[in-house]
Formats: sequence, structure tokens, C-alpha cells
Amino acid sequence: RMAALQTMRKCRPVGTTIRKIHTSSFAASKQHYKMLVLGGGTGGIAMSARMKRIMGAENVVVVEPSDTHYYQPIWTLVGAGAKSLSTSGRSTASVMPSGVKWVKSKVREINPDSNTVYVDDGSKITYDYLIVALGLQLHFEKIKGLPEGFEYPRIGSNYSVQTVEKTWKALQNFKEGNAVFSYPNTPIKCGGAPQKIMYLSDAYLRKTGKREKANIIYNTSLPVIFAVKKYADSLWEVVKKRDIQVNLRQNLIEVRPDKQEAVFENLDKPGETKVFEYEMLHVTPPMGPNAVIKGSPLADEAGWLDVDKENLQHKRYPNVFGIGDCTSLPTSKTGAAVAAQSGVLHRTISRVLKKQKPDKKYDGYTSCPLVTSYNTVILAEFDYDGNPLETFPINQAKERRSMYHMKADVMPHLYWHGLLRGLWGGPEPYRKLLHLGMK
Repeated sequence: RMAALQTMRKCRPVGTTIRKIHTSSFAASKQHYKMLVLGGGTGGIAMSARMKRIMGAENVVVVEPSDTHYYQPIWTLVGAGAKSLSTSGRSTASVMPSGVKWVKSKVREINPDSNTVYVDDGSKITYDYLIVALGLQLHFEKIKGLPEGFEYPRIGSNYSVQTVEKTWKALQNFKEGNAVFSYPNTPIKCGGAPQKIMYLSDAYLRKTGKREKANIIYNTSLPVIFAVKKYADSLWEVVKKRDIQVNLRQNLIEVRPDKQEAVFENLDKPGETKVFEYEMLHVTPPMGPNAVIKGSPLADEAGWLDVDKENLQHKRYPNVFGIGDCTSLPTSKTGAAVAAQSGVLHRTISRVLKKQKPDKKYDGYTSCPLVTSYNTVILAEFDYDGNPLETFPINQAKERRSMYHMKADVMPHLYWHGLLRGLWGGPEPYRKLLHLGMK
């Protein structure tokens, strides 16, 4: 188990990724492709499906080391016992577009000046065009006491396949005391997820008659409960109604699992720390840019893929494009954002192939279905500037059963059968859902 936990030091992207006819070893096959896609997560698979339609499967290759592709948004519900982990994963082979070549290896180095990528087995691939969809990295190791602390009970995290079921076990075994939930002082994927599991834990403890003996505490490094005021106002009402304690500007720096203690630093008062005893602890780990991108000429100063925020084309290398969590796009890193970006990027690449200038603009659309119980969701949708971009002709800041059904049942179907096949996405993907139905 320790070996599995150590792999969490270098974790994978939003949807991570064997394929019957796909190339899983790169020996003897051609080493130059018109389109090279790095990453077989959500963005990589969606764009490889789209590129297959534009230029033919034989001209597209995907580099992805993982045997399994996960639909990670459902892990919120797995951690609360509402879904099983097995429902979140499918073989990479089953989601890889048919005919597209698959190199089952890790990316070792990107050299955009020579249009070359080196993979772990020593092979090199050259390309005409490159899509980078390598996701971000989880850094549990930046919290003292982790990841080895997950060997102890009462600690979990919905952000890793190795630890999401530990969240559910900790919740089931809760007796009395503090249930503590953290939010790190770094960019993260799905900014609402750290508090979604908090609301679900509150609901579970009420259902099992343990809520009166529980103190639910949300310690977030942010100065707000949520970045968009309209939804933040509703969430403050929820936490007040459910007697949940929210502490702003608190960053988890150490876990002492043998003592069941979590140490938080006060970001507004450097050097000041506070120790919280816990009966249950949910950790959202610090996150950062992919190491391969960070060490390449493609990175910005912070290590993210440096792309134009409107057309997703690289700012210095016009034959390089990016999508998803690995990019410098100043929007919330979510699956819905990838869905919106995929349509824009499809259009951008189509124009570039014709020697035309990109003409479609990404407005930063992203969405966070804020799960507030086992049957309610606040559906937050907004742009780069934090302006709501709502799909439905109702107040989406209100908790609704219909939105929970969409999150738990409709969206997984659209993900596997729509987004990953390049059939669903583009600006306002939920609005398109209304037209697509369940096709």
C-alpha cells in the first residue's frame, strides 16, 4: 500500500487514461505524425476524437501511460458513499478513438523548437502540430506527514484514486468530534470539491444521528467561501443553516495522524499556526503545473502551458495548442471548462490548418455543480471575470434536486458518450445538453 501511496507524489490529470488495435509499444511504427496529443485525460481524448475527424485517424497519435481513464468529477459522490469507485473508470482502450495510435508511455521531454517529444522508453516522436493536455500534479508531499499519513484511519481525499474510498471509510467510522475539511494555498482543479464533501458529510451525519456530536469545520486558504459572489452568498446561507464553521485564510501545512491532529497556518499572520484535533480529516492537496511542461520552453513563469486565453494557441509556438488543467488559462479548472475549450480549440486548429487566423474566442466559461446534500446542487456557471453565465431560466444559486440529478446521472452519460467522442462541448456546454438530450 505504501508503494501505491508514493505514486500519489506524481498524480495525473482530470480524466486519466489499453486499446485493442492501438499501438501500446512504439517500436517499428512511424515516428512522425501530423497531430501529436500529449495526455489521455479529458482534454486529450476529446481533442484526439475531434482531430481524427479533421485529418484522419492515421495522422493522430496520443501519448498516455495509464491503463485506466477516470471520470473524476464523480469522486465527490464516491467519497460520500453515493457512487462506487468502479463506476468512475473505464479502460483507456475503450475511450481511445478507433484507429488513433496510442503510445503507452510517459512524456519525458518536449522540444518545441525541433517539433520533437521524447517519451520514457527513449523513443522520439516528431510532429507538425501539438496539443498539450497533460493535466496538473497533486502534491500531497508538500504537507508534512503525507502521503504516508493515509496509512492511518480517519484521513481521506477525494482527489486521488488511492484515497477517495478512505474518505468514505472515515465518514462511516465517525463517532464524535471534529470533521475538518481543507483547501490549499495553490490553484486546484474543481474549486468547489473541497466543500462539496463537507456538505455531504453533514448530510450523512444527520441521516445517521451523529450530527449533534460533530463539529464540521471548513478551513480554506481563500479569503472567500467561493470566488463568485452570487453563489458565495447562497453558500454562506447553507453553512449558517447547517451550523458549519468556516475559517478563511487557513492553510493545512502538517498532519499528525498518530495524534489525529492537523496543523494550519494563518496566511494573514505569517508564523501563526493552529492545531485542530480531528475525528475525520478530508485533505485537498496542494497542486501545481506538470513537471514536463514546467521544464520546457512552453511554460510561463509559473510553469503552466502559456497559451492565448481566447484561442488556446501557444503564445510563442503557433503549431502548439493547449487544453485543460495544464494551461495558464485564468479560469477554474473543471471538466466543464474542458468541454467549453474543446469546441473553441477545434475551431482554432481548423483555421490554422487553412492558414487562417483563429476567429472563435473562449470567454473562460467554467462550471461547478456545488453538491450541497445527497439530492441538491447549486449549479455555478461563470466566465473569466466571475460573471454568471447560466444555462437555465431559473435562479441557479438556489439548491435544486434537478441539478443533482444532472450532476449524478446525466453528466456521466454525456461525458462517456459525448465529450470523449468529440460530440459535445464548445461554449455553454450545458445549453447544448438541452438540445442533445441523452443522444
